[in-house]
Formats: sequence, C-alpha cells, structure tokens
Amino acid sequence: MKIRRILATAVAAAVTTPVVLLSAAPAFADTKPAAQTQEQKKTVKELQLAVAKAQAALDAAVAHHNELQAAMDAFDEDHPDLVKAVEEAKKAADEAKAAKAAADQKAADAQKALDELPADATEDQKAAAEKDLADAQATAATAKTTAEAKNKDLADANDAYADARIAELRKIGVARKAVEDAKKALDEAKKALEKALAEQPGEPCKEDPNLVTSVTGPKKITAGSSGVFTIRITNKGAVELDEVGGYAEAFSVESPTAKHFRLTWSSANSPKWQPVTLDDGFSSLSALKPGKSFDIKLKVAVDAKAPVGDGVVIVGSAYVNEDGSCGGADEGAYTEFTVTKPAKPGTGTTGGNGNTTQQGGKSTTPVTTGTTGSTTGGKLAATGAGSSTMPIALTSAAAVALGAGAMVVVRRRKAGADA
Repeated sequence: MKIRRILATAVAAAVTTPVVLLSAAPAFADTKPAAQTQEQKKTVKELQLAVAKAQAALDAAVAHHNELQAAMDAFDEDHPDLVKAVEEAKKAADEAKAAKAAADQKAADAQKALDELPADATEDQKAAAEKDLADAQATAATAKTTAEAKNKDLADANDAYADARIAELRKIGVARKAVEDAKKALDEAKKALEKALAEQPGEPCKEDPNLVTSVTGPKKITAGSSGVFTIRITNKGAVELDEVGGYAEAFSVESPTAKHFRLTWSSANSPKWQPVTLDDGFSSLSALKPGKSFDIKLKVAVDAKAPVGDGVVIVGSAYVNEDGSCGGADEGAYTEFTVTKPAKPGTGTTGGNGNTTQQGGKSTTPVTTGTTGSTTGGKLAATGAGSSTMPIALTSAAAVALGAGAMVVVRRRKAGADA
C-alpha cells in the first residue's frame, strides 16, 4: 500500500463531516470478512512474490544479455588465437599470391624469349629457351598450387573466426529472446497482481485525532506571482507513523470553480517542486515519530488574470504504515489570503508576497494544543468553519474538491493497496 491511496481524502476531511466522507467514498469502512481477507492477503502475497521473482528473472536475463554483448564488443581481444590465425593466413596468402604473380611473369617472359628467337638460332639456343620456359612454367604451377593452398588456409581461418562470432551472436539472440520472454512474464505477473489488488477490499482506515494539520502563509499574493505556504503535519499520538502525507486545494472565493491557482509542493526529503494532484498529493517519504512534525512547502501560483479578492487554501493529512494500517486526520486546516492587483509601472512597488521561509523539513517543534486564529489559518471541524469565507468554500469550489477527492478514494480503493 502506498500513501497516495488515501491522500485525496484530506480535502474531504477538511471541508465536511466524517459521515459525509464515509457515505461519499467508504474508504475508511471495514466491510471485508475475516476469512476472505486472510485468503486474499495470501493470494496477493503470492502474487507479489511472483512479481519479485519475475523481476529478478528479467534483471538476470538483461544482465546476461549485456554480458554477452560486452563479450561480442571485445571479441577480438578475447579470441587472439583466431585473430592471429587470420592475420598469419592472410600474410601467407598475400606472399603466395605475389610469388605466383612473379612466377607467372617469369613464365610469360620465357615464352616471349622462345617466340622471339631469330630464324637462324642454333639448336642449342632453341633447347636452352625451351628449358627456361619449362622451368618457369613448372615454377608457376607450383606457385599456383601454393597460392591456392594459402587461400584455402585463409578461407578456413576466416570461417573459424566467423563461426566463432556467429556462435556468440546466436547466444546474444537467445539472450535477447530470454529478455523479451522475461519482460512478458513480468508484465503478466504485474497484471495478475493488479487484478488481485483491484478485487481485494481496501484496508480499513480510521479517523485519527492524533494526526494534526496546520497551514500558514502570506496574507496577500499579487496576481501573476506566487506565495509559499507551510503545511505542518504533526503526530500527537504515541506510535511512529511510517509515512505521512496530504492533499491541498486552493480556490478564489470570487470565482470558486475557475482554475486561477496552480499548486506545487516541496520538502526537505523532496526538494524539487512537484505539482499537487489528486493522484499524488504530497508525502514525507519518511517516518514521523511521536510528538514530532513534518513541514511541507506549498507554492500557490496565482494566474495574472485571477480576480482580486479573497482566496482560500485547504489542506488535510493522512498516513500509512508498513503493516498496512492507515488513517486520516479527522480535521483539516485552512488559511485565507487576498489576491491583489499587480503594481502599475513606475510606482516603485514590486509584486510577490515577500515570503522568504526556507525550504521545509522535519520539525522538532513541540506538539501544541488548540488551533490557530483566523488571521493565520484555522481548522475545519465536523461542525464547519469559523471564517466568513468558509461557507462559500463549503458550497462552491471546496464542494467540487470533495467530490473529486471522494472519487479518487474510490478509485484508489478499487485499484488496491499499491495503486
């Protein structure tokens, strides 16, 4: 199970009662029979093992293929005897070819000398010329035989070299096929696991009052600029939480259904700014000990065409443990800010929010009780919110976020613990 499965419930926890959340998306309901749960857990465990084995088989197949490919790339270095045999055979064949050419030329010269004897040449002269020709022709025949033999030796050396390379290439072909088969097996194992997880009832998650969320940030953001808020997730319980995370939503009170704000997040464990989506939310990527807090930085980029007026940031939190237990905060948190007009050129006023808070990380701030005031943020309890803008939030964009969050919870529940 990953924490992304329950992150989207944070918005619902922030804007409505637990009853509404449970009726809209019963992610926290425990409806599975005990016997069925044990059997499904066993099946999922076996399928997870099958996936692990398939992955290991693929890794081994890829490693073997890469090893063979590396050996092919270094073939000449690994087979110096074959390379030397080809080089020596080629050298001998070249020498034999040159010797044959010289012998053929000598035979041709002898034939020419015989043909050019004058008509008054003596019998001794004729006999000597004929002997020279016969000797040259015999030498040429021997050179031809030698050249043919050396060419055959070269062909044999080349064949031995080529056969060895082909044998290695065949091994690579077999290894490549093994990689393809291993990939297919891994895909099938993953599909089987995904199917089992989709059919598996979700793990029961609980509302946990010990998980406390707060959010603070700038009170004004100029249209066309951005402001950085701090989301603090605190573990007031006595048990370490293996991973905590949450979800955030922001909207304009003046135009609640329009997309005027773009949210990204970062933390000490994940310093790169990442978009906040219903699929992912944000995560600590680490455990949260009792009495400790973890800070998330939330950047709200305001569109240049955003209407001037009130804006609201709503956040919530959740956690998941390695043993499969999970939970969500029974209260969310919110803070308000005002979108202001960009400064006119020449006024000497700069945009932005002036927020210079450093990158978020684990906090050692002691856990405190109570809630912050409406000037810096607040909590959304089951009975609603205390700010004048929150009724609007509850009936507009936040209601839309609630529906989307509930839908994601249902999808995550159906997709399974590791979606």
